[in-house]
Amino acid sequence: MSSICALDWRYGSREMRLLFSREEIIRRMIRVEVVLLQALAEVGIENPESIKVVLDVASTITPSEIEEEERRIGHDVMAMAVVLAKKAGDAGKMVHFGATSYDIVDTAYALIFRDALDILKRKLVKSLDLLSALAIEHADTLMVGRTHGQHALPITFGFKLANYVYELTRSLERLKEVESRLLKVKMAGAVGTAAGWGEKGGMIQLEVSKRLGLSPHEITTQIAPRDGHAELISDLAILGSQLDRFALEVRELMRPEIAELAESVPSRVGSSTMPQKENPVLSEKICGLAKVLRGFVVPALENIPTWHERDLTNSSSERILLSHSLLIIDEMLDSFIQLLSSLKVNKEKMMENLELSKGNIMAESLMLSLTRKGIPRHVAHSIVSELSRKSSNLGLPLISVAIEDQTVKSLLNNEELHKVLDPSVYLGQYREMIERAINYFKGIREEFAAVAQR
Repeated sequence: MSSICALDWRYGSREMRLLFSREEIIRRMIRVEVVLLQALAEVGIENPESIKVVLDVASTITPSEIEEEERRIGHDVMAMAVVLAKKAGDAGKMVHFGATSYDIVDTAYALIFRDALDILKRKLVKSLDLLSALAIEHADTLMVGRTHGQHALPITFGFKLANYVYELTRSLERLKEVESRLLKVKMAGAVGTAAGWGEKGGMIQLEVSKRLGLSPHEITTQIAPRDGHAELISDLAILGSQLDRFALEVRELMRPEIAELAESVPSRVGSSTMPQKENPVLSEKICGLAKVLRGFVVPALENIPTWHERDLTNSSSERILLSHSLLIIDEMLDSFIQLLSSLKVNKEKMMENLELSKGNIMAESLMLSLTRKGIPRHVAHSIVSELSRKSSNLGLPLISVAIEDQTVKSLLNNEELHKVLDPSVYLGQYREMIERAINYFKGIREEFAAVAQR
């Protein structure tokens, strides 16, 4: 049968796709079943010799065997437990003892999430390294700062990029923070009381947690609280929207009438019929996938409420949204890295566009300079507004009309006026802010590295 979902063949890296393959999910669930047996043995319920037999047969189980059993009994996790127990013979009689399905499912997914988040954090750090390097390289590259799509004040391209360094670092923090609530063992039986294991329930839970390297939930119903899943999907959607914002920036600045940035991908065909086209393909893909990713937030939030200790309304949607959300953001990060690695910056066009307004982009600087000379700010605003309109109507540089204005002449000499209208000296604390943003990222990255080495 051919693939239906684009995530099967088009989107998502091989390493992320493997994590959510049917085979890997089964492998993780079987691992949890085996660890549960080991915990049972540790507290004297299971025979340690039986575990060796279960371990030997565990690697031989195939998805097709489980699917065949599921068709017979109508329950996927029970089908896996039955196949495992049957293959182990007498040694498998304690498989799944005291557990409920979501002890296995939620704990297996916690293991998958741990690996998936490691992949995402690694790629996000690489993205931030590339962004930081570009921000430093273009710290002094002058360009138009735009608000409402209009020329506002001069900035530098490095300053623009540093804003993304800061924003994406905050997402890096979120990915780390969600782990403390998401990556936990759920091992507490049918309604969360661990009744099936009697007084040894707490010991079994701790033993499973120790062997898997995850802490246990403090308390659960039959399932782990779904606020963790909702937080993860929301955090991924925020990250996706940040990547969307950057990609949208590239798309806008790549328009031929602006032409300040470009996706420099050699030999890429832009159109099947228009040979001249150079389309922002990577950026558009990022923006398009962000729309899908944001759409997963609502079902994730709606999976938080369930009837009493649980119902089945979360199960079907989670089969789609958990894997798809992580594969989509994985694809977006790979595309983002490719975009940053191939980004072409047209400094000359940035300067050309900066001069399009004939100096009117410096109107604020002139207004504030007049205010410093003693004119009330609202009066200065009125004066400069009139000068700006005159400049635009006559097609003359702002300095040409300002230098003839009696009020301006009485307060600013020619040398002062030229300095006031020079974009290169009206950039505020841009360098300090770029440095602060990059240092913020470096600090978070160093914290991660320190934790990893412990």
